[in-house]
Amino acid sequence: MKNDLSQIRKEYSQRSLSRDAVLEDPLKQLQQWLDEAIRSEVMEPTAMTLATVNNQGRPSARTVLLKEFTEAGVVLYTNYNSRKARQLVIRPFAALVLFWPELERQVRLEGRVKKVGPEQSDRYFLSRPYKSQLGAWVSNQSQVIPDRTYLEKKMEKISKRFKHQPMHRPAHWGGYQLLPDRVEFWQGRRSRLHDRIEYLKETQSWMIRRLAP
Repeated sequence: MKNDLSQIRKEYSQRSLSRDAVLEDPLKQLQQWLDEAIRSEVMEPTAMTLATVNNQGRPSARTVLLKEFTEAGVVLYTNYNSRKARQLVIRPFAALVLFWPELERQVRLEGRVKKVGPEQSDRYFLSRPYKSQLGAWVSNQSQVIPDRTYLEKKMEKISKRFKHQPMHRPAHWGGYQLLPDRVEFWQGRRSRLHDRIEYLKETQSWMIRRLAP
């Protein structure tokens, strides 16, 4: 018997969110919520859904990891030849969603995306575990490959290469920064009357307002 999906629901009741409770800067508010998620030991606290669009306006989404904050935005890292990267060349705008079900919270960010500088990408790349560094060299992300063996053989070849030379970042791999102009904080509440606080960028300042659930 199939599950009746229409009957699956959860009542949210842990917390509330008001205009007076949030900080004036949405990135500082995001940092505060992320810190709480990490302290609460939620599963994958930095996991985000990243949505991009192609040249026909068709969207695609995938999960990525938040790796850095700056005063202007948030940073993720990926292969510059991947599907998402190719779409960002055509349409340099994206949306991100972080969802922490254990805390009944969600954050949405929308804005322009740009590459971070090579020095920043180098610095992060060299901080990664060695096998993750090798993986960035091995994977032609989003490209069709024949089988798993292809990856394993390529990993063996790349591993031998870097036994004889220092590790460095491949040119096809690096960071993107999303510069948000719209950010929304969502706190689950009873009876689906959720709290939603939205920030809109106005030149150099932010307008903050409450939205209906």
